This record gives sequence, structure tokens and C-alpha cells, in this order.
Amino acid sequence: MAHDGPHIVPKSILFAVFGGLLFLTALTVGAAYIPLGPLDVPVAIALAATKATLVVLFFMHLKYDNPVNALTFAIGSIFVVVFVAVTLLDTAFRGDLGNVNSKTVQELRAEQERQEAQAIPADSLRIAPADYPNQGRGASMGADGGS
Repeated sequence: MAHDGPHIVPKSILFAVFGGLLFLTALTVGAAYIPLGPLDVPVAIALAATKATLVVLFFMHLKYDNPVNALTFAIGSIFVVVFVAVTLLDTAFRGDLGNVNSKTVQELRAEQERQEAQAIPADSLRIAPADYPNQGRGASMGADGGS
């Protein structure tokens, strides 16, 4: 049977959904105070998506609306999930994965400065005549080419 008018949702369902939203909001606040490590963002996104779905289904009447609108919402949601997932992957794996160091930048700089302080001066490393760029070739020979 097709209905020409809007669907009337009983108050009991609206209050149940409202209670669920309040519970999920309290859960979101509680999750913010619990250190979940790498699960912080996925848990927050899952809770937000659940709340948004409840709002869209019951308060915006998508559950009782034309199935084409539900399909549009589902496709839009899939695109949002894909875009957010790609963004999270980009930020999670940004940088050179092979060049990971457990030391901080300050520790690396201090270590580099210690190594530079202990380094041998470049002047003491000159061995061959080619290491002395300012001296001309054949300087020991006289101007006439003789000895």
C-alpha cells in the first residue's frame, strides 16, 4: 500500500532513538577519556557513524521513505567511508617507512654534533698531491723547464 502522506513515527520509537543517541554520546565522551591507542580514531568514527545513521533513519524518516533515497544515502556513505579510509591510510603511513628511528630529532642532532666534534680535521687527511688544490703542477720545476 502506498501512502500519500508523511509517515508518523510513534513517540515511543522516537524516545527510544533519543535515549540511544544519549547513550552513544555518553559512550563517546567516555571513550575520549580512555586511551585506546591506535583504536582511538576508528572507535570515534564508528560511534559517530552509528549516531548519524540513527538520526537519518528515524528523525529524517529514511527508514520509511522511498528506497531510492535509501540507495542514494548508502552510496554516499560508501564514498565517505572510502575517502576517510584513504585519508587515514595516507596520514598513518606518511613518510619513509624504511627510515624509521626510535630516537628523537634532538637526540639525533646531539649525536651528530658529538660526532662532528670528534671528527678528524680535513687538513690532516691530505695524503696525495691532488689533495692540495691550491698548489700548481710542476711547481718544483724552474721557469725554463730545467731543474
